[in-house]
Amino acid sequence: MMIESISSKIELHNGYKMPGLGLGVYKADNGEEINKAIKAALETGYRLIDTATFYENEKGVGEAIRKSGIPREEIFITSKLWIEDQGIETTRKAFEETLKRMELEYLDLYLIHWPKPGKYLESWKVLQELYQEGKIRAIGVCNCMIHHLESIKELGGVQPMVLQNEFHPKLIQQNILDYCIKNKIQYQAWSPLMRGEILENELIGTIAEKYGKSEAQIVIRWDLQKGVATIPKSVHKQRIQENADVFDFELTDDEVAEINGLEDNTRTGAHPDTFMEEMDL
Repeated sequence: MMIESISSKIELHNGYKMPGLGLGVYKADNGEEINKAIKAALETGYRLIDTATFYENEKGVGEAIRKSGIPREEIFITSKLWIEDQGIETTRKAFEETLKRMELEYLDLYLIHWPKPGKYLESWKVLQELYQEGKIRAIGVCNCMIHHLESIKELGGVQPMVLQNEFHPKLIQQNILDYCIKNKIQYQAWSPLMRGEILENELIGTIAEKYGKSEAQIVIRWDLQKGVATIPKSVHKQRIQENADVFDFELTDDEVAEINGLEDNTRTGAHPDTFMEEMDL
């Protein structure tokens, strides 16, 4: 399904619907900053807020959503299980603490933040239980390669509905995208703007000038046209509004292909297979 507006939703393989464009809140301060960012996003029409235990702002997200006055069921809330909380004994406790911090009865989406060797499969079993209990509407994983997804498939039972990976014109990993399409896993981009680096690219700038749009808008539009849900992070009202103003133009097939051609496997974060060393964990 093409994401045609800020209110467009993608149907996940379990039938639950997720907005295609949302707000990421990585590194947003747990207080006035996150309150203002979420307020601006919700007023703009965003209905997906993506946080994580590691971001240390779950409490602020919950407070901002309550202050908005928008019914809980209209807002899609994602959080993530951190590395140190993975395992049979600790996953459920970490999830319950997330709910407590956010003062919520359920999460729309809960993700395993990184595939910790020897632990992520244990955690996936617990996520399956929480999903069956109705405490999570959809479950998924982040920062996974195909072999991680295959290991989860071998476990059987409920399969991931969402894979959230680093994704931008310099890191497409089309083989993983194709795998997700085949297995009905929705791909979602974190760091879609490559922490701002991609905005300096000459090709992106040329296309932006053609459409009278910003470089960020071109990249976000490219995400959506590739069928990738996306959660650009910002705490600035103008940028939050700008990031959503991507539904009044369409890139040509040639332009999408040109942007695809920028891929050179550049990462701004760790590689999933070596992240323990790269993140010094």
